[in-house]
Amino acid sequence: GSLVAAVLAHSGRLDKEHLGARVGRLSRRMTLSRCPCPQGEVCTMINKKYCEFLPSVQSAEDLVAQVEGLAGNIDLLKAGIENEVQRDLNVAVAEFTELKQQLERDSLVLSVLKKLQEFDTAVKEYSSALLQKQYVTAAQHLEEARGSLRSLQSRRGFELKILKALRTELIVQTQNIIYQLGEEWQKLIVWKLPPSKGSSSLGSVVLSELHLHTVVPPQDEDTAVPPVAAVLQALAVLGELHSKLKDFGQLLLQYILKPLISHPSLQPVPEEQADVFILRFRSQELALDESSPMEVFGKIKLVFEVLHKYLLNADVPLEQPGEGRKEGRVTLAELLGELIWEELSDCLIHNCLVKSIPTNSSKLEQYKEVIKSTEEFEKALKKMQFLKEDTTALLKYACNVNSHFANKKCQDVIMAARNLMTSEIHNTVKITPDSSVALPELPDPGSGDHLEMHRASHLLHNGTVNLGSESRLSPFTLCLPTCRISSSVQQLLELAYHTLLEATASTDLCCVQLFDCVRNIFQLFYEVVPTYHRENLQKLPQLAAIHHNNCMYIAHHLLTLGHQFRYRSTAVLSDGAGTFVDLVPGFRRLGVECFLAQMRVQKGEILERLSSARNFSNMDDEENYCAANKAIKQVLHQLRRLGMVWQDVLPVNVYCKAMGTLLNTALAEIVTRIAALEDISAEDADRLYSLCRIMVEEGPQVFTPLLEEDKNKKYQEEVSIYVHKWMTFKELMIILQANLQEIVDQWADGKGPLAVQFSAAEVKSLIRALFQNTERRAAALAKIK
Repeated sequence: GSLVAAVLAHSGRLDKEHLGARVGRLSRRMTLSRCPCPQGEVCTMINKKYCEFLPSVQSAEDLVAQVEGLAGNIDLLKAGIENEVQRDLNVAVAEFTELKQQLERDSLVLSVLKKLQEFDTAVKEYSSALLQKQYVTAAQHLEEARGSLRSLQSRRGFELKILKALRTELIVQTQNIIYQLGEEWQKLIVWKLPPSKGSSSLGSVVLSELHLHTVVPPQDEDTAVPPVAAVLQALAVLGELHSKLKDFGQLLLQYILKPLISHPSLQPVPEEQADVFILRFRSQELALDESSPMEVFGKIKLVFEVLHKYLLNADVPLEQPGEGRKEGRVTLAELLGELIWEELSDCLIHNCLVKSIPTNSSKLEQYKEVIKSTEEFEKALKKMQFLKEDTTALLKYACNVNSHFANKKCQDVIMAARNLMTSEIHNTVKITPDSSVALPELPDPGSGDHLEMHRASHLLHNGTVNLGSESRLSPFTLCLPTCRISSSVQQLLELAYHTLLEATASTDLCCVQLFDCVRNIFQLFYEVVPTYHRENLQKLPQLAAIHHNNCMYIAHHLLTLGHQFRYRSTAVLSDGAGTFVDLVPGFRRLGVECFLAQMRVQKGEILERLSSARNFSNMDDEENYCAANKAIKQVLHQLRRLGMVWQDVLPVNVYCKAMGTLLNTALAEIVTRIAALEDISAEDADRLYSLCRIMVEEGPQVFTPLLEEDKNKKYQEEVSIYVHKWMTFKELMIILQANLQEIVDQWADGKGPLAVQFSAAEVKSLIRALFQNTERRAAALAKIK
């Protein structure tokens, strides 16, 4: 128990009161364990245990007393620490903190003073170097001063009024050295530009000169730096090299490089003197308006060689070192190349290489010389370090000549096609079956898919098609009938044929592209012509007829256009993809809709003129008769005018159908108006008959499809074929002059010619209008059923 109490007291987890309470409880338990018991051995054992435990209890009580004393000492010690030691410790910490802050302030002041000293030293050394025109050293010292000032400005919470003055001084000195460097640059590189700056004319460009002044280097060759390189290196240190080279590059492009590309007659004339190199220009007469890429590359290469030798063959420190550059240095040539190459390469491509692309596939083989010269040009520029090794923009463009040829060809074809589509429609040429393209010789049906099917088709000498037997089709089979089309449309078809012929001699990719271009031509026609010529097509009947013929002519050729080139084109198109048949319905519909719209306009005008005839009623009134007569003559005049403007333009069958339809419209309207009359006097009937006779006599004369008058009689005699109401009209004239019996005879119980043209109700109506109500009329009406 004493051992446990000591350990607990030593560990601080048992106080004296708690220890005393535990000892008391233990004593009571031992006292209660004594009980009178008859067994003597048991009592003896208990007494023995008691006697052994009693010293332990006394020892524990002594230990409790010691613990109480120790606890009191601990309390005293704690109070002493809290009252004296803690106070001294706080004082020491405060002193330490103050000393630390003072040390930091002193260190900061010392570092600031050190930076100020560095700034002052750098500025003094800069001024000294600048006086000696050691521009690179001066620029380096100025950058050191800038770094010191930047370090001072980065310290927050430490502001000096002197920093503002230092900034001002640094700006002044920087502008001073930049100004002096600019002066030196202008002395070393002198531009003599024409009076009219910005002009790109040949006369102005010839007046441009570039003077590069070279100065003999100092005697100490180990530290000697060419003057131009020294100026540029100093500008690089100051971060101004980019803007200076950019300005120089723009002048170089505007007054030297681009004019050499744009003006074939312009030639560079280098001249080297003792202390200056001069680059002048002269203009010489050329046989061709455009120079070849080889000549242009030669002139540009000469300029770059001069610049590389006298100006840009030096290393300068990079303003911002990039990846792949050794030790943060780069040649001036590379810097200038990065600034101007993109614009220069675009100019070379669009003003030189594009123009050199062949317009004919037969000249593609000759273009290999251009590709070779382009490769040599890029290699030369890379050797002079104007270009990086991975720069191949010009060579890639030149090597892709097949694609560029196809693109240029397609562009030229589309532009030519659009110009044809927007030209005047009324300039026409006559198309006859003789002038149509004959069908090519078809392969033998029994030859299968042998190579013979893929040979170019040839026409027979007599223009006919050999069907493999003794019978032969006429050479005019499936030919377009004689008509007039726009000369521009004929040229458009020729353009399409020539383009497809060009495609057959090209590569597979180019062939497909040119084929698509031809399809685009026809799709463009479908969209452009009806829109561009809309007003004329609506107002002018002749142009509507020509447009109808144009569309039919194109559709006629589209039927066989793909087939004619099927076995001469690439495998992709020879498998059946190269066809234009799908465009045929659209073109036919386009022509028909335009002509039908014009027909509707003409029908409307005819009906409008007949509306002024006062319904052909009361013809005994002279005024009404004059109005009707005028309307009839106006209609005939309109039909004659249409006949003249469509003469020799429309195919004969289309002409006759169109004129027959319009004449039929007029006759049908007259028949309807007269049949609707409720009362027709004898005088009215005579005058109506005279009006109808004018239509019958003069109506056929509007059918003049051909220029030869004697050939038109055939179509005038066949007027009843094209005018459905012709016989109806003639039967109406018979009724107007016939008596009741003649009308009944014409009816013939519904089997006569009158019954073919009129219904029973219409005949009865006319009888009631022409005859008075008598028994004879009633009898006649009874027979009309």
